Order: sequence, then structure tokens, then C-alpha cells
Amino acid sequence: MNHIKQLIKDKIGAAVYPVGPIEAHLKSAADWLLVAQDATPDDGLAHSYDVRNRTWNASYPETTGYAIPTLYDYAQLYDAPHYAEAARRMAVWESEIQLADGAVRAGTMSAEVVAPTIFNTGQVLFGWARAYLETRDERFKISLTRASDWLVEAQDDDGTWRRFASPFTTSKLNSYNTRSAFGLVRAFQALGEARWLDAAVKNVDVTVGRAFANGWLPDNCLLKMPDSSALTHTIAYSIRGILEVGVASGRDDLVERAVKMARLVAARQREDGALPARYLPDWKTQVGWTCVTGNSQMAINWLRLAQITGDMSLKEPAIRANRFNMSIQDTMTSDDNVRGALKGSHPINGDYLTYRYPNWATKFFMDGLMLEQQFDKVRNIG
Repeated sequence: MNHIKQLIKDKIGAAVYPVGPIEAHLKSAADWLLVAQDATPDDGLAHSYDVRNRTWNASYPETTGYAIPTLYDYAQLYDAPHYAEAARRMAVWESEIQLADGAVRAGTMSAEVVAPTIFNTGQVLFGWARAYLETRDERFKISLTRASDWLVEAQDDDGTWRRFASPFTTSKLNSYNTRSAFGLVRAFQALGEARWLDAAVKNVDVTVGRAFANGWLPDNCLLKMPDSSALTHTIAYSIRGILEVGVASGRDDLVERAVKMARLVAARQREDGALPARYLPDWKTQVGWTCVTGNSQMAINWLRLAQITGDMSLKEPAIRANRFNMSIQDTMTSDDNVRGALKGSHPINGDYLTYRYPNWATKFFMDGLMLEQQFDKVRNIG
């Protein structure tokens, strides 16, 4: 019945809470990530908490990987080393479960299919790169090198990743793999291997080369939708990848491409600060629910673009998106399973991670708030 109560509260507007200081929202979110780690038998992060079944799902290598920099950032900003230790343990676990070919598996640890996957491998690069820079532990350097080399070897000559798509998605030629290219940028920044940056640029170039005249990227969602729409979650992935590869390679044209896409998303932002969950190829929207993760990811994109370009008009939609997500974070409930967490969808029965609290919604929420806090300092937020 908890999920029905939550749905009713969402529908009638009773699941909107007073917005407090950023520090309080961050603390509650960071603590929930540690609860999600403790909820599994290993050191990975539970994929999500299912409020309908009142169960935790198994550890998820992909998003555990990119949560590692988030916890290191939080530990540094708030002088709280136990969060850094949690991040280190996650990185050790990622090395322990790395596949023999250097890749990262698809899905959660409970998945029956164990398949090397491009996107998941790209996301764990963030964790290994940061853990190596923080600890100088050689095992992280070795894992980072093996995974980065695997991604380069798996890349087709034109820069596309056509092989090793996730068996759990129906879209196989994924524009949002620019986020994997961004992972290669972090690997390059950590270890200085120019071939990784070259591969990242190659992927972004072929991806933007497939864009429509209006800037829309085809094949940019987890599922092939009949109307060719895409989630804000994956649109935001693609924008961030294009932006950060552009910055790392000195390509102003790629930064401008990211600006154009980010402005088109902002044009449909709701009055309450949330974004409609799906956009159509003409950049119009069609649904009333919001993908909570996408809100935070776009806040990060807008803030990064404001930092990089100096265009402060991009900061305003970011703050509004952050405030919306802060307003739906329950920091007062007695239920440890959801206190401080962010939903997949709002209302909670939306089509993305329905009735679940995925760990990456909370991870990106923290990144967006920390970037807002530290706006005057350019940080390597993942």
C-alpha cells in the first residue's frame, strides 16, 4: 500500500516539501546512497528501491561507477572521509567484477545474461579515474586502462559503437553514447593517453553528424519509441558528452552544439521548474510526468554551460530544476529506504523506473546541487 499512498500524494500535490538549505538536502541524499550500498551483499550500490514490492534490487555496476566521483566530491566539500571510503570500496568492487576482456557487464548483478556493454563500461571509467586520482592505487589504473582500451577496440572505424549494445535496451545505435565518450575524456585526464581522447572526439563527431537540421539527435533513447521521442535522461546524457568532449578537445563547435540543444530543452521547462519527461524530434513535449533524473542532469548541463560560456541566462533554468527536485525529496520520513532519495518519475507511476527510487537519480541530484554551490569554481562533476 505504500506505493499507492505515495502515488496519491504525488497526484494531489501533497508530496511537495519545504525546500531547505542545500547542505541539508545533500546530506540526506548522501546518507541514502550509503543505505543503498549497505542494502546489498557486496560493495556496489543497489540499483533501486522498489516501493511497490518493498525490496532493494541488486547492485548495478554501471551507476555505481559514476556515483564514485559524487561521493568523493561530497567527502571533500564537507570534510566527511567516510563517504570517500565508501567510494573507494565501490571502486575496488568494480575492479573485482570487471570482465576478463576489460569491459563492464550489462544490467544488475542478478541478471542472468552477463554481457560486455559499451555504455556501462563508459560509465565505470568515471569511478576508476577518480578513485585512481584520489588513492593512486594501481589496481584502479589497471582497470581504467583495460576498460578504456576495450572501448577503443570495440569502436567502428567511423567512431560509432555498433557492437556490444545492452541486451536490456531496444535501441542499439545510441546517440547517448557520447556519455561513454565523456568517460574516455576522464580516463585521458587521469592517465594522459591521447588515443582515448581521439576516440571520444571521433564518436562525438559521427554522432553530431547524424543530427537533424534542428539539432535533434536520432536514436537517443533507451527504447525505440513509435514516435521517436527521447527521455530527458538520455537527451541530457548526449548533451553532456558533446559538451565535455568539446571542452577537452578545444572544439568550440561542439560546445555550441551543446548550447543549442540545452536551450531547446529549456524552452519547454514547466513553471514549477520540472521538465516534461519526453521530447519529440521537433523539440515539443507530450507527457505530463517528469523524469526526475533528467531534471538534475539538465541542471548540471545548464550550469556547466554557464560556467564555460559565461552566459548567465543558462543558470536560471538550472536553479529552477534543482529547486523542483529539492521540493520532492522527502528528508523527514521515518522510512530509511526512501529518506533522502529521489524517484525515477514524478508522479511515481510515470513510465521511467515506475514506483522505484534509482540510485542515479540521487547521484545526479547531488551533482547538480554541489555544482550550484560551487558555481564559481569549475569542478570535474561527473
